[in-house]
Amino acid sequence: MTDALFPDPIAHRGLHNRAEGIIENSASAFEAAIAGGFAIECDVQLTSDGVAVIFHDDDLSRLTGKVGAVADTLAADLTTTPLLDSASGDCPQRFTDFLKQIAGRALLQIELKHQRDTAGTQLLARAVAEALKSYEGPVTIESFDPNLLTAIRQFGFAGPRGIITYDYEDANEDSHLTAEQRFTLRHLLHWHETQFDFISCDKNALNLPAISFWRVLGKPVTAWTIRSTEEAAKARDHVDQIVFEGFDPA
Repeated sequence: MTDALFPDPIAHRGLHNRAEGIIENSASAFEAAIAGGFAIECDVQLTSDGVAVIFHDDDLSRLTGKVGAVADTLAADLTTTPLLDSASGDCPQRFTDFLKQIAGRALLQIELKHQRDTAGTQLLARAVAEALKSYEGPVTIESFDPNLLTAIRQFGFAGPRGIITYDYEDANEDSHLTAEQRFTLRHLLHWHETQFDFISCDKNALNLPAISFWRVLGKPVTAWTIRSTEEAAKARDHVDQIVFEGFDPA
């Protein structure tokens, strides 16, 4: 279970451990992943003033204790707010500062988070693509949103791009999508628009026909989020690499 594109296990939001004060998507978590010899998965979205930042949730509360959305927060405010329980006082980073920290020391699997509207999609794709033009190091881009994969290619990113997917069977959970959109996403029917280079799939959806089809055709598949050696063993025959947290895959 190795692949030329993803030779090392991928630490989900860095190698984090809240009990030890190492918070997800923090500078400390990224340093821990590098020290462990792992690739890094992280999340990027926009602040209200159009700055790309490293942060997973749409809402601030779980990770900072503040009220509000990232999209309604100024970058200067977010990046000076400590992450809850961080032993090092880590704050969310600007994407450009994150790239300076990593400096090519690990493969990056960068998730572009879904935006509220088309304008946000374009702004995020442009900001990330522009920042990566001067970055020297292995980088991949991924998103649940096919439009972000298309947009970042249009803004000049020529590296590997991947679609993140799952089974889309819960209409209530995916109430923002129409039945047709869920069908398209489930079966990866956006290929002509996205021309994705790899697939990042929910560990519970690896048996989807579209996943098997594209893997046979040579598209690498990473599985998320693997949380034990048992889950890793179960996924092994269906994937080329794992996105993990909470255990040591070595």
